[in-house]
Amino acid sequence: MGLVTGLITFVVGVLVGGLGIYVGAELLGGGGSYERAVTAAILGSLVWTVVGAVFGGIPLLGPVVTFVAYLGVLNVMYDGGWVEAAGIAVVAWLTLVVVFTVLGPLGLGVFSGVGVPGV
Repeated sequence: MGLVTGLITFVVGVLVGGLGIYVGAELLGGGGSYERAVTAAILGSLVWTVVGAVFGGIPLLGPVVTFVAYLGVLNVMYDGGWVEAAGIAVVAWLTLVVVFTVLGPLGLGVFSGVGVPGV
């Protein structure tokens, strides 16, 4: 993958990941702008990468610590506490599963959702 292709993939992934976080925040009352959701996606992916690199190799504990760190980003970005942050993460994941399911048959499912774990 070339530099330009990688950059385009990252930018589209951040925009798609931001969409999922935005939908989650809107549905759960946290609200906020799409720009905030994109910022949360970027920060969430950075935290996920760094914490995952440090703790990811520890069986069972590593993935839990990494996910809690990601939820911490959502908790800081949106009012409502840890439960709402977890809800935003779940709705974001579900939103992107639906988006990729719809876009996949059209040949547009090549991008991932940056900032939303598991997508």
